[in-house]
Amino acid sequence: MSGTRIKTRKRNIAAPLDPAAFADAVVQIYLDNVGDLELVAKNIESSELNFSRYGDTFFEVVFTGGRTQPGTIKPDEGERHPYSVIECEAKREAILPSVIYIQKILRRKPFLIKNLENVMRRFLQSLELFEENERNKLAIFTALAFSQKLSGLPPETVFQPLLKDNLVGKGLVLLFITDFFKEYLVDNSLEDLIAILKRGKMEENLMDFFPSAKRSAEGFSEHFTKEGLVPLVEYNEKKVFEVKLKDMKSALTTQIAEESDIFEVIETVKQRVKDAKLPDIEVVRILWDVLMDAVQWSGKNQQQNANSALRQVKTWAKLLNSFCTSGKLELELTYKVQMQCYEDAKLMKLFPEIVRSLYDQDVLAEDTILHWFRKGTNPKGRQSFVKALEPFVNWLEEAEEEE
Repeated sequence: MSGTRIKTRKRNIAAPLDPAAFADAVVQIYLDNVGDLELVAKNIESSELNFSRYGDTFFEVVFTGGRTQPGTIKPDEGERHPYSVIECEAKREAILPSVIYIQKILRRKPFLIKNLENVMRRFLQSLELFEENERNKLAIFTALAFSQKLSGLPPETVFQPLLKDNLVGKGLVLLFITDFFKEYLVDNSLEDLIAILKRGKMEENLMDFFPSAKRSAEGFSEHFTKEGLVPLVEYNEKKVFEVKLKDMKSALTTQIAEESDIFEVIETVKQRVKDAKLPDIEVVRILWDVLMDAVQWSGKNQQQNANSALRQVKTWAKLLNSFCTSGKLELELTYKVQMQCYEDAKLMKLFPEIVRSLYDQDVLAEDTILHWFRKGTNPKGRQSFVKALEPFVNWLEEAEEEE
């Protein structure tokens, strides 16, 4: 019986039954311990406060020093303390203790992660209500939270609320995310940042952080270069480039499959190359990949495979010819053929026949073939391919001597 009475008595110790009283009690713990977060954490853990009911209120006190009015960040009535995240200096050294403190609380009370999400989501959706230096502190806190791998905080909690049109339009989101990127990359790699962006479903949509007037590849590069985030600029340029290549490859695949008029295909490729500013070498590589992917290969019939490959080369020779406009590009095509024949067992023996067909269709010049034969630098299968091509090279050299 005595054990039951003790339990009842403990449950009745000043455990507030409304958010205002709860907030005042938490504030008092901060004040009693003069903001020493280790002592605050110990007192929080040993208190009988109803965190499961007032978790949101707790994080309002952590971030702003007291309770906020429903649906806003404005202070509500009640006690406040000066040791909140918003009252810290806008420096990682000043804000990191708050992140570590929250981590300790979450380890003992993991259910509070949902309340942290709720409060962060609400604050981020209300960025315009904070002062500039307060937004900076929130960005630093958020970066440190991910850097410290704060228990279970999902990236979409941070990134998705930011995409409100009014916040993006005012440029507040771009400023916030820039501060976040810069702070996070102090301790982490670009690969770590990209991983967070992927989990937050933002890796492919970085432009969405920009106001519409600045939403361009040039605007992206200019902004983040100015902010010293050149690796991020280079990463984005690579992603944009890959998307352009993928789009062109997809369009070309469709036209080849539909057996479109070759001159129409050439014009389509030229226009896409112009619009996307694609390097000539990449275009040559894509053309060959698409043409060979479109071949109906036989599983076992080597002669049938040879006929199919050579027929494809002959059919689309004018397409290849239109873009293999220099010895360098012809050599690149030869290397591409070499690599495909090396990597695909069914094509291993077709290398000399394909090269000869490309020569017969005026895609590859004699000088290009001789250069590859004598000085080619790609070692993949080179020894066997050189041997297989030797009779054709001998014929070329004899014909040259006769002339």
